[in-house]
Amino acid sequence: MAEHESLEFGKADFVLLDNVSLEEFMANLKLRFEKGRIYTYIGEVVVSVNPYRAMNIYGRDTIEQYKGRELYERPPHLFAIADAAYKAMKRRNKDTCIVISGESGAGKTEASKYIMQYIAAITNPSQRAEVERVKNMLLKSNCVLEAFGNAKTNRNDNSSRFGKYMDINFDFKGDPIGGHINNYLLEKVGGANKLVKGAPDAQLRSLHIQRDPTAYTYIKVGGQIKSSINDSADFKAVTDAMKVIGFTTEEIQTVYKILATILHLGNLKFGSDGDVTLIENSKLVSVLGDLLSTKDENVEKALLYRTVATGRDVIDKQHTHQEASYGRDALAKAIYERLFCWIVGRINDIIEVKNYDARVHGKNTVIGVLDIYGFEIFQNNSFEQFCINYCNEKLQQLFIQLVLKQEQEEYEREGIPWKHIDYFNNQIIVDLVEQQHKGIFAVLDEACMNVGKVTDEMFLQALNGKLAKHAHYTSRKVLKITHSEICHVYSVVGFIDKNKDTLFQDFKRLLYNSSNPVLKAMWPEGKLSITEVTKRPLTAATLFKNSMISLVENLASKEPYYVRCIKPNDVKSPLLFEHERCKHQVEYLGLLENVRVRRAGFANRQLYPRFLQRYKMISEFTWPNHDLPSDKEAVKRLLQGCGFEHDVAYGKTKVFIRTPRTIFSLEEQRAEMVKRIVLFLQKVWRGTLARKRYRRMRAALIIIRAYRRYKVKSYIREVNRRFKNVRGMKDHGKHVKWPTPPKVLRKFEDALRNIYNRSEWWAWTLIKDLSPEQLVQIRAKVATLECLKGQRADLGLQRAWEGNYLVSKKDSPGTASSFTLVSSDLQRKDKFMRVLFSCNVRKINRFNKAEDRALLITDRHLYKMDPVKQYKPMKSIPLYNVTGVSISPGKDQLVVFHTKDNRDLIVCLQGMVPAGDSRIGELVGTLLSHFKSEKRKLQVNTISPIHCSMNGRKCTVVVETKINQSQPDFTKSRSGFILSVPGN
Repeated sequence: MAEHESLEFGKADFVLLDNVSLEEFMANLKLRFEKGRIYTYIGEVVVSVNPYRAMNIYGRDTIEQYKGRELYERPPHLFAIADAAYKAMKRRNKDTCIVISGESGAGKTEASKYIMQYIAAITNPSQRAEVERVKNMLLKSNCVLEAFGNAKTNRNDNSSRFGKYMDINFDFKGDPIGGHINNYLLEKVGGANKLVKGAPDAQLRSLHIQRDPTAYTYIKVGGQIKSSINDSADFKAVTDAMKVIGFTTEEIQTVYKILATILHLGNLKFGSDGDVTLIENSKLVSVLGDLLSTKDENVEKALLYRTVATGRDVIDKQHTHQEASYGRDALAKAIYERLFCWIVGRINDIIEVKNYDARVHGKNTVIGVLDIYGFEIFQNNSFEQFCINYCNEKLQQLFIQLVLKQEQEEYEREGIPWKHIDYFNNQIIVDLVEQQHKGIFAVLDEACMNVGKVTDEMFLQALNGKLAKHAHYTSRKVLKITHSEICHVYSVVGFIDKNKDTLFQDFKRLLYNSSNPVLKAMWPEGKLSITEVTKRPLTAATLFKNSMISLVENLASKEPYYVRCIKPNDVKSPLLFEHERCKHQVEYLGLLENVRVRRAGFANRQLYPRFLQRYKMISEFTWPNHDLPSDKEAVKRLLQGCGFEHDVAYGKTKVFIRTPRTIFSLEEQRAEMVKRIVLFLQKVWRGTLARKRYRRMRAALIIIRAYRRYKVKSYIREVNRRFKNVRGMKDHGKHVKWPTPPKVLRKFEDALRNIYNRSEWWAWTLIKDLSPEQLVQIRAKVATLECLKGQRADLGLQRAWEGNYLVSKKDSPGTASSFTLVSSDLQRKDKFMRVLFSCNVRKINRFNKAEDRALLITDRHLYKMDPVKQYKPMKSIPLYNVTGVSISPGKDQLVVFHTKDNRDLIVCLQGMVPAGDSRIGELVGTLLSHFKSEKRKLQVNTISPIHCSMNGRKCTVVVETKINQSQPDFTKSRSGFILSVPGN
């Protein structure tokens, strides 16, 4: 049973109708169509009404809803039938088939495509490339076959003019591995309209085709019909699909050449000049010769003459006007039929299962999908409609037979008494058509084999002679066959010619001798010589009958599933439901008989476990689980408790329910209980979730607290371990790496590091063992670092600072003793305590000239000395008179001493050993340290250019680099002085 839908949508299963009558059936069908429910069940049969509009019910989400579900668990849908067929094939290892039937325009082809789409979507979980290839081929083949086997009619944009039975082969895992297509082409038309409207202009020019369907006789009617189909997009899709399947470019081009040939053949006109038959529009002959890759004269001869062998003699017999026209039409049909069969053969070559060994790969199972032309009842019904309707009578007979058989077998399996069912058995109609010697086909074949002129009227008289007393046959210039209460009327005009379907051997030889290898391969019988005798070919009716018998035998060997398609109106409206039109289809599809068969005693049956799973909440004895001996006993107790024990029967594995009202009552009780169960489950589940959430939060809090304590303790222990013996280390713990703190202690670690780095004990530990001289040097270096860090590159911090360099023999070899004597005299005279710094310099004198001098800085004075005159003191500046020092940011040794009286001293340190040493940092640091000890401030500027005063006049000192400069030197400039330093 389908999932319980609201009654506003009608009954989802016709079996559940209160009264089984045609009126109720039609009312339910109409209601569901108007409410947008296009699918309805009859037990396990899907009735599909063409919606004539796009519906959003075939996407991936919908596929997932039906995957692996039972029929009654979801609303009616094609996917449910497809899934049932797939499960039967996979679980029970049975070959299955899905028979899609209905009249032209009822949506059979679309239904087959959706079924293929579903099967493709639910297989191949591992995304294997081979399986994807097979699926793609099967789906693309649909597109190609529709293009060449369908046509526009006044009833349908895409009417199937051929039947298609496709076997999809699956391996033991249920993945598709290939397939095979059988075609039942009846009307030899189609595809050409799409070529004319959809092909690119360049391609049409190469085929000598103009973009006007009404210009071609064979497609003139279809070309005038308005259509919603985009022919251009469809043409490209078909070409792309053929490429994907594996058709070569040459093969695709040949296909379109053949279609163009058929169009041009239809436009050939024959005339007469006395007894001679002529082609009026002879230009088309050369076009046909070009398209068929054969000589023009051969084409013309085949169209106008017939080669006849009489004994050993061969003569060319000219056609009459009527014979030439017949031959032209027969050629067009034959070419199209061969083309269609060749396309199907090429597709089969590609998709058929290859190298499959059941002993190695497991059993190969099959799902067949039959999409075949439906019943056709026109104003004027001819031979094609007769064959189509015979096919449908045959399938209808199989449908009733198999449904009855399935029902009877199920009753017998379950031990339920079988009740005879009255229904119209259309086997009598099938026999009327196909019976040996007496059937319509047999009489038609007999008429075609008679010697001499045989007309359609003579055939009708022969029918009257044999079938006049048949209950379902009448005739009065037309053939009438009655199916139950439905009368099909056929005009016998053309029956004889269409049944013979004779193609002159000349055309076969013409096409076999084509230089196009594809075309040549389609006509192998053309290689026969003219004098060779061949068997009489089977008639169209016999070929069609044999193919239908074979098809029915194939279907009968499989487990069948059915889709019955209904066309709601003839104007393709999504809103109109024509009652009489639909009623006619319901009657000849035998849908009411199907409902009666299904309702013959019991409207519904379900397996005991499934029934319990759905309804166990209704009874206290079965909810939540029963303790009875079996599921059957539990179902009995449940139904007795509801008061339905007189409306059911108990089979071996299933419960059978007689009336639909029992089902609806069970569903209503279930729906009520489900609400209460859902509320109860929500309450319990929400409480469970809340308690679970609380316990998790509490446990998490406890764990977090314990973990934090553990991490803090671990960190403190690790810090203590690492820094335990730093007092005894040479670098007092400088090399010790701090452990990584937990996140919660990052700020604490920063504070701890600051305490450690700034602690007095560490500083005292570092300096307690230093000599007074080292301590003075450390203080000077600290002062330099604080003042000049980041302002000059080389501060000289890495070397020892000597301070009094002129005493050293490195700077003043041979004159150090003279400097020592002079400095000793100055110390006695000026009473200074110690020398802060001494060095050779280059200075600017009062005449703005550069000269070599020596600089001596003590704790009281700054002395300028002449190194040439035994370091004779030239001038001294009291240290308290110095206000600041300016240096440049480069690597030069420029120093400007600023004084209170604006008589600044400009010098450049020189004579360093080694030559690359920088003493600017040492000079600045020493002065800063001394001034700080005397609690005085010294202004230090790092700037370029340096502004200063010489003898009360403002000037600037600029440092420039010169490549050829060997030693630093000063030169005069407009604004002051330039210190030129070596470029390297």
